[in-house]
Amino acid sequence: MAVTDSPVRLTQADLESIIERALQDARARGASQAEAAVSQDTGLSVGVRLGEVETLEHQRDRSMGITVYFGQRKGSASTADFSLEAVGATVAKACSIARFTAEDASSGLADAELMARAPQNLDLSHPWDVTADRAIAIAKTCESAALRFDARINNSEGASVSTHQGLHVYGNTHGFVGGYPTTSHTLSCVVLAGTGEDMQRDYWYSSSRDWHELQDPEAVGLESARRTIARLGPRKISTRRAPILFVPELARGLIGHFVAAIRGSSQYRQASFLLNSAGQQVFPTNFFVAERPHLPKAMASAPFDDEGVATRDRELVAEGILKGYILSSYSARKLGLKTTGNAGGSHNLIVAPTMTGGVAALLSRLGTGLLLTELMGQGVNTVTGDYSRGAAGFWVENGEIQYPVAEVTIAGNLRSMFLGIAAVGDDVDIRGGVRVGSILVQEMTIAGE
Repeated sequence: MAVTDSPVRLTQADLESIIERALQDARARGASQAEAAVSQDTGLSVGVRLGEVETLEHQRDRSMGITVYFGQRKGSASTADFSLEAVGATVAKACSIARFTAEDASSGLADAELMARAPQNLDLSHPWDVTADRAIAIAKTCESAALRFDARINNSEGASVSTHQGLHVYGNTHGFVGGYPTTSHTLSCVVLAGTGEDMQRDYWYSSSRDWHELQDPEAVGLESARRTIARLGPRKISTRRAPILFVPELARGLIGHFVAAIRGSSQYRQASFLLNSAGQQVFPTNFFVAERPHLPKAMASAPFDDEGVATRDRELVAEGILKGYILSSYSARKLGLKTTGNAGGSHNLIVAPTMTGGVAALLSRLGTGLLLTELMGQGVNTVTGDYSRGAAGFWVENGEIQYPVAEVTIAGNLRSMFLGIAAVGDDVDIRGGVRVGSILVQEMTIAGE
């Protein structure tokens, strides 16, 4: 097979052939080890605003990256040209770079015995053969439903539809070569309501590997409209300390800060508020986090990581105790540990609910405090754990929503916030790589007037 720079979509066998050729070339140039990854992505994205097409994009990307090791010297190079000459030149460049780099005792491939020998099919690819015209019609239906919901909705930031297909293949000189196709599809809508200084916006979206499982376009539009109307007439509140309830889509970010703190890179750089915390109580005793890489159709499923290491189920937090870190082979060696099959990140972290019921049930548990629905800014320091972000939501008294709240800041420290988690609901958001319900934090500072 002659692989050229043609725009025609290549097969997995084609990409494996490119990798094998690159690895052979690296060996021939004296590399003691080598690894290569090839990917190609295609996609369609459309956006409409006030019934008119605003964006229409067709995506076609592809790349090959090669990393070579000469002992413990490392060099990397990449190209978007898959021709024989370009692949050969890219390998040569990586080899040239490696000869000038410093030795690193932790560099090299993951251990050969850890490679995924029989990767399972996780049902991650469901291509959507949708035309641009059809995608535009879907987006218009979504936005139209939102605009019709209430006369106070008088503007829109648009509705969008996107669909993407990817094929990623990885191989190394241990003899491992593997890959799998993936798809992702998203439908979203953002609208505005109100007049003068009381202009509010909100959004909703649906995302899935399988386009058949996307929420109905009208349902997405109506939810974005309902959320926007609910925010009209916000009030300010005085500075105080109170319980805060994070809705699922924000609770996911809270767990994301935990993940960032226990990554191997954060640990060996000593840049984490959870430094050396393995074996310690990080959450309450009823808090459990599991990693489940092999869930069919899930957004973060993978049969192997970015180094070819077989992924596996593991318990990351049990009874509130941190059981280990999220490690690649490099970060594991830096820490004197073994890789956890997380080169490239975690795979489907699942936070177990601690009670039955979602936001409604947790509101009664909250009593008086803030239901948080939006966070703004990047005031999170994962080195110290200090947390301070702009926020909006709803003030709650005696378990009942009283009025919307805007222009406040919530602040605390992630270590005490995690230990202060009072409950996790079962209203789990499955649209991302962290699956978690609403999280109730016992107390935080709310800075208002």
